[in-house]
Amino acid sequence: MAVERLAQALKGLADERVDHRFKALPPDAEGRTVGALAAERRNLFTGGFTTPVLALSAESVEHNLALMETYADRHGLAFAPHGKTSMAPQLFARQIEYGAWGITAAVPHQARVYRGYGIQRIFLANELVDAPALRWLAAELAADPDFRFLCYVDSLRGIELMDTALREAGAVRPVDVVIELGAGEGARTGVRTEAECLELADAIAGVDTLRLVGVAGYEGEVPDADSARVTAWLRRLVALAVEFDKAGRFADLDQIVVSAGGSAWFDAVAEVFAEIPGLSAPVLKLLRSGAYVSHDDAHYRRLTPFNRIPEEGALQPAFRLWAQVVSRPTPQQAFLNAGKRDAAYDLDLPQAQVVRSGRDGTERRADGIAVTGLSDQHAWVTTEHAGDLEVGDWVGLGLSHPCTSFDKWQLIPLVEADGTVTDYIRTFF
Repeated sequence: MAVERLAQALKGLADERVDHRFKALPPDAEGRTVGALAAERRNLFTGGFTTPVLALSAESVEHNLALMETYADRHGLAFAPHGKTSMAPQLFARQIEYGAWGITAAVPHQARVYRGYGIQRIFLANELVDAPALRWLAAELAADPDFRFLCYVDSLRGIELMDTALREAGAVRPVDVVIELGAGEGARTGVRTEAECLELADAIAGVDTLRLVGVAGYEGEVPDADSARVTAWLRRLVALAVEFDKAGRFADLDQIVVSAGGSAWFDAVAEVFAEIPGLSAPVLKLLRSGAYVSHDDAHYRRLTPFNRIPEEGALQPAFRLWAQVVSRPTPQQAFLNAGKRDAAYDLDLPQAQVVRSGRDGTERRADGIAVTGLSDQHAWVTTEHAGDLEVGDWVGLGLSHPCTSFDKWQLIPLVEADGTVTDYIRTFF
């Protein structure tokens, strides 16, 4: 039923009409369904698309999906990739096809999108204390006995708020929770000490609206993170799970959850989680990395664990933002028609990678060309030589930070290496 619900919901995306809401799509496609436009297999460069246009490489996405499935299988990890990266149900479906246990969310809105597309397992990697959201959750759990939901707790007040809202909602199933161990002083959310974790476990045991099923956290928030510090924190997390189990905290479970793993340290997670001893129930070792699906050309290219473990493979950057030269005021200066509304810029500026001639469509490397700044709708570009660019040329930009690349585009062409657009990825931010 879950697979059928997801397939039907995705069909609904294909039935959506193309109109002015979607940036860069061909003006002559107005009124067509997304599915009909995809079936035309237009070329990104000659098929009527306007600039700027964000493209997602079909081959790189497929490569990245397969690589992370192989990695998780090799290391005995379950995988719930963070859906906040793309907020794209089509990509969620592909991730599940490639073995994902479920999808991770950060806020209630994201979980509602997931449920709207039939996602049956959701890990909310955050505290949930919003009464309306808890009422919605109670209704979802009551309506679907196969729906699995987990979220963090890190305070007595949070437990009180959850219990009150769930009781008032008449919850018929307890909400599964994991205690979030903070990554250290100065880190983000999470309980700072093991003593506080034990206090929370006692409080959870005292209510019937919540069920403690494990422990979790985010190693990416370890202050001054390096391999030694991250590994030490992960061992604290595992030791907490072991202590809880010895104390009988997980006595009635058929599965114990231990979860961590962003996109920068999943190799350390795999190494430490391999050390988890036998507990009273099987352990779901849940990895939550999300940026891998598109990867990037700067931030995660520098941080990915595959740099440390090249024998395990390598992710491929899948995004390319194509913008057009619209002004060439001096021999050393050019302006593209893409800016902050189109490109991620919170971590690194876009990188000029390739130039496509506006005259004949030939492509060349963007040597000597650099993006130095972004306005709302312009990229500031410097050039070494007067002939490096002319008005009308297309420039292909590599991007940094997938999360703030996806969220600027509602419908993203999925493009094969020869420029053929095979599908359009719908996002919900």
